[in-house]
Amino acid sequence: MSRQTHCAGGVESMKHTRILILGGGFGGAYTALHLDRLFARDASVEVTLVSAENFLLFTPMLHEVAASALDPSDIVSPLRQMFRRVQLLEAEVQHIDLSARRVAVTYGPSRRARELEYDHLVIATGSEDNFFGKAELAARSLTMKTLTDAMFLRNRVIALLEDALLESDPQRRREMLTFVIAGGGFAGVEVIGALNDFLRSALRWYPTIRAEEIRLVLVHPKEVVLPELGEALGRYAQRKLIESGVEILLSNKVEGYSGGWVTMSEGEPISAATLIWTAGVKPGKIIEELAVPKENHRLKVNEFLALPESPEVWALGDCASAIDSNTGKPFPTTAQHAVRQARTVAYNIAAVLEGKPLKPFRFKMLGQLAAIGHRVGVAQIFGVRFSGLPAWFLWRSVYLLKLPRLQKKLQVALHWTADLFFSRDLIQSITVRGLEKAMRVLDEGRAMSAGDTSAVAVTNSRTVTSNLNRLRHASGSNDET
Repeated sequence: MSRQTHCAGGVESMKHTRILILGGGFGGAYTALHLDRLFARDASVEVTLVSAENFLLFTPMLHEVAASALDPSDIVSPLRQMFRRVQLLEAEVQHIDLSARRVAVTYGPSRRARELEYDHLVIATGSEDNFFGKAELAARSLTMKTLTDAMFLRNRVIALLEDALLESDPQRRREMLTFVIAGGGFAGVEVIGALNDFLRSALRWYPTIRAEEIRLVLVHPKEVVLPELGEALGRYAQRKLIESGVEILLSNKVEGYSGGWVTMSEGEPISAATLIWTAGVKPGKIIEELAVPKENHRLKVNEFLALPESPEVWALGDCASAIDSNTGKPFPTTAQHAVRQARTVAYNIAAVLEGKPLKPFRFKMLGQLAAIGHRVGVAQIFGVRFSGLPAWFLWRSVYLLKLPRLQKKLQVALHWTADLFFSRDLIQSITVRGLEKAMRVLDEGRAMSAGDTSAVAVTNSRTVTSNLNRLRHASGSNDET
């Protein structure tokens, strides 16, 4: 597989091929994993993975962390320990220059800059939350995309229970114990189902808080939740959620959030201390800035998952729009598609280097599953519908098997087994005091990296105050300095 060239004097020299992968999610990580295997013995190929975190997050189980059913470490796999020859760079992508074949990244607390060159580029940068231009929603709502999001939500729920136990004002207490979730897709339904179970099971340890004081509201713009699974399973999920104490507002949207009141497109505003946003995603700014054809803000790729205008650039996952030849529509942006697209991209890069024909991406969705709380689930596998306890058990079985690394499978299996017999931990691991110290250390580190020793002694109070206010809100405290 090595590519060698002969110089004029007959001396052989090795021509290195640089493959650069952007994004450490399912698409990027699995592309790197396949390339690591394909070029395991080929020193002429250099594979580099750029990721904002040094771990792969198993997002289907994110709501389990938020609801204290799993620990954060259970659903992350260290990227460095997944590869043999792939070089991992923990950095953030700032700009892609397709004409110069360069990518600008920043790293470290001081955002130091570096440029990376490539011969083949794989773009798998995923997506970010879409607030549809509403700045106050972006500033005040919690999200459910990252491990930090899940940890903040867990800590906020526990902190609000602690505060509500001490609150004497009934109206303020009601606000503390009201949680609004915007979006009735998979993320929203699974989050509200898990939080509902967690909150109601925790009340035995908060004897002065009554079950009727807990209020969870799911807001969905369509007539049925989980539209991907069809009307029958969507209505079943709605019925089960309502039976467990969840309120559902259909054909409605969250329009704004002041930090205390959630305004709706229809009906009266809701007094709530917490708004969780799961109402939409979009590719990030890096994708938006690329001057190439897009569809619904995603990069248009051909059947081989390459950009038609730049055949050395490949895209997959949430940031790419690939057309399914069977339906004529773009493939869904699910993890099962991203993992299989990764295999196709890796194969095609190897095929280009070896002068072989490319392979088009073909895949038919196996099915979709959702856990909606209280050991109830909904699923559709190969066109067959499941609901109730069998679907919940199927959800756990399927995702346990898909979880990377045996160690993580064992950890999750043990935690789930313990959850059947013991109550969940009510540990508030993120506190306001801890956040204040973390922000001071971070700002001091940035000042020292920039060589500003005076800033170490006198921190930028405006920046610290702004950051702390947002973090206090996430951790459960609404008091601002």
